[in-house]
Amino acid sequence: MKEDDDEPVALAARGPFSAENAARYFRRAAALRCPVCGEHPIFTPARSVRSLRDWFTPLAGCPRCRYRYERESGYFLLATWAFNYLFVGGLALLAWGILSTFTSLSLVPMLLVLLLPMPVVSVLFARHAKAFWLAFDHFFDPHRRRTPRARPGD
Repeated sequence: MKEDDDEPVALAARGPFSAENAARYFRRAAALRCPVCGEHPIFTPARSVRSLRDWFTPLAGCPRCRYRYERESGYFLLATWAFNYLFVGGLALLAWGILSTFTSLSLVPMLLVLLLPMPVVSVLFARHAKAFWLAFDHFFDPHRRRTPRARPGD
């Protein structure tokens, strides 16, 4: 999944807020890959997940570019609200619009059809919500490693 010109120098030359960079970061997030280099996964592979904790918890960081996925405690809280709930609620509203237009379901069956799958969809989308949050955050606030400054007299 290596892209030819995704080295930091090439990204800096195009400018940090280009549409090309945003598209690159969100493509990597959709693939659950590191937003910086795109080489390593953000989460344990789905086939290796043994618990819900494995499903929800990202790895510590990318071994290639050393980008830390969770900067601080509670870092992904906004990801849950902004991306996961918005996606699941928006999907339910879209489904309601389609169902109410093309079917004649009464209120109770309509609510059952819409509300029962929502927790499952939310759990399935949680990883992508965190990955999209990483891409969003990296696009607007990239944390780059700083080179140490030389001390006067060194």
